[in-house]
Amino acid sequence: MSVLWIARRELASIFSTALGWLVLTGFLLITGVFWVFGVDDYAMAVAGGVYNPYDIAGLNITNNLLLPFFGNCTVIVLMVTPALSMRLFSEEIKGHTLELLLTSPVSTGQIVLGKFLGAVGFLAVLLLCTAHIPISLYWIAEPDPGVLVGGYLALLLLGSAVLAMGMCFSAYTGNQVVALTVTFSMALALYVISFSETDPESFVNKVSVSTHVIDLIRGAVRTTDLAYFTAFIGFFLFATHQRLESFRWR
Repeated sequence: MSVLWIARRELASIFSTALGWLVLTGFLLITGVFWVFGVDDYAMAVAGGVYNPYDIAGLNITNNLLLPFFGNCTVIVLMVTPALSMRLFSEEIKGHTLELLLTSPVSTGQIVLGKFLGAVGFLAVLLLCTAHIPISLYWIAEPDPGVLVGGYLALLLLGSAVLAMGMCFSAYTGNQVVALTVTFSMALALYVISFSETDPESFVNKVSVSTHVIDLIRGAVRTTDLAYFTAFIGFFLFATHQRLESFRWR
């Protein structure tokens, strides 16, 4: 019950700040713009195919509209999640309220998990607010449902991983700007590290976030990808727990 209470408190706290609404508005605006551009490009390609049937032969809603949409959304998630995580503990440290939280009748693990779930809950709201965009395709075509499910699962896991990492960095500093900068830099590095790698079995590809995200977006939900994100999130939650435990003994 304590975990859920902390999660609800954290979620309400995010919605009570200007940052939360700014992130929500910006996320919906940018995803909407990307979607409009994607539809426009697809419509132009279809129109061009009217005059040259060979140009339209390989076009389909899933590959030319749905996959690019989720690909663009991964970049947006990478941008907004560090802004959400930067305040999770930095604000508590700077405001000297962390001591009160740690002396409350809840365990360190409950505090960490509750704050993490609260932030993930806000991320889920962001993603849910965009669900009508790809779902609207079913009115005019039959896109691959595996891509739809895998795409949102990829965004949720990617965002959760960055939130866990950002929360960890937030616990190590009272400066939100530092937490934001370090989290975004690390997330971006882990995302682009495999772009120049050609061997799919290389170590770089295995540790790169984008490798696992791309698999999920394509609708290929594999245990290795789920295990990767589970281990990633678990590691940073554990590191955050250890950091908070060090405050208890000061």
